[in-house]
Amino acid sequence: MKRKTLIEKVLEKGTAVEPRTGKLPNALARLAKIPLITVAHPWFRADKTDMRWLPINENIQAQESAVTPLVLLDRLIEEASHRVVFDACGCRTAFHCENHPLDIGCLMMGDSALEAPRSICHEVSVSEAKEHAARAVEAGLVPMVGKARVDNFIFGIKDRSHLLTCCFCCHCCCISRLERHFRPGLLDRMFPHLDGFRIEVGPGCDGCGDCVERCYMRAIEIKDGVAVISEKCRACGRCASACPPRAIKVSIDNDDFVDLAYQRIREYVKYD
Repeated sequence: MKRKTLIEKVLEKGTAVEPRTGKLPNALARLAKIPLITVAHPWFRADKTDMRWLPINENIQAQESAVTPLVLLDRLIEEASHRVVFDACGCRTAFHCENHPLDIGCLMMGDSALEAPRSICHEVSVSEAKEHAARAVEAGLVPMVGKARVDNFIFGIKDRSHLLTCCFCCHCCCISRLERHFRPGLLDRMFPHLDGFRIEVGPGCDGCGDCVERCYMRAIEIKDGVAVISEKCRACGRCASACPPRAIKVSIDNDDFVDLAYQRIREYVKYD
């Protein structure tokens, strides 16, 4: 009998864990604090995991000629040999998310995506994959795209470097929130900023703290009545979306960010 993958177990009715608990997230948090593990274990190696968020803010400051970050995702979708969408999100299902839809699951691309358990996912066309991504963004979920070695374990897929992941993350339940336990240097290797993006706090900040609550990296704190962003920030842009006075700005200082991110992803994953 085929061994059930972790994602199959989570999505089975009645197997969801209690909110904010779970063996895998807790284990990841503990492992990330052990220097030797983060050097040797494949889940933490930079050549095995390279993911970056695609900010979905409508008010990204850029030149008129600049494209949106989602253009990168569209390009990856179009060029992939196969596209597979999961029927539900394992993280939001496991943690009983009350803020975002449970039925918007990960998008997997490449030949290896076809090895995912078909009982909980289905292959889609280019247009269907784009529609799925658009629905996720409309629901306030932030795409995180690249190669994540832990996904091979979660989805029961052998690592052949032919799997590209696009996770649609919420701030409250996504397993990627465990990255806040990582050292800044490890974050920079495994979860780099999208090339050319900056997050800055402007003079309009009134210290309300809404951004602090929205940042699941715990990269923001209120000091002397204003928000201060630390080096743990991954430029996902959630804080800017949550800021009532719109004092936090997302800007692009390199119009070639799509090509730079695309080239880096293509260096370690062959998905067409």
